[in-house]
Amino acid sequence: MNKQELTDEVVATIRQIIRAVDLQSKKLTKKYGLTGPQLIVLKEIRKDPNRPISEIARKISLSQATVTSILDRLEHQEFAKRNRSVQDKRKVTLTLTEKADKILDSNPSLLQEDFTDLFDKLEDWEKNMILASIQRLATMMNAEKLDSIPVLDSAPIGSSVQEAARYLADYSPLKE
Repeated sequence: MNKQELTDEVVATIRQIIRAVDLQSKKLTKKYGLTGPQLIVLKEIRKDPNRPISEIARKISLSQATVTSILDRLEHQEFAKRNRSVQDKRKVTLTLTEKADKILDSNPSLLQEDFTDLFDKLEDWEKNMILASIQRLATMMNAEKLDSIPVLDSAPIGSSVQEAARYLADYSPLKE
């Protein structure tokens, strides 16, 4: 393989990854009416609804403000409900609705969950090699200083399903 062919192959592979993320985001939005971050929040609530929002935010590597915004949207879509304690009005617990439980019972997977399952099976040297290569790519694309969280979703993190659907329809990194 010559130099140009190798470069083209790398770029094509990056585009395949971007496309996989984009397609998974569209599938999740279309099938369940949820964005990736919304699904992550629902899954965290299901684990323990008695945790404060700040703990859920920390666990999923999002700011408390972002999680609060996501919860606002989940409440509006009737996937979750906030309940204030009668004894202490500052304490809020979260409840999933039947609508959310139904979706979670169908076990929708996120792209990063599938990726994590496969990545965890690799040898440590392979994991380190992949990490080093991806970090090098990020640097070559001037992306190493961009904020990012461990969520593979192509729509903006705090977006509603409608905003995500519009974003995914209007913006595709693969559109020419």
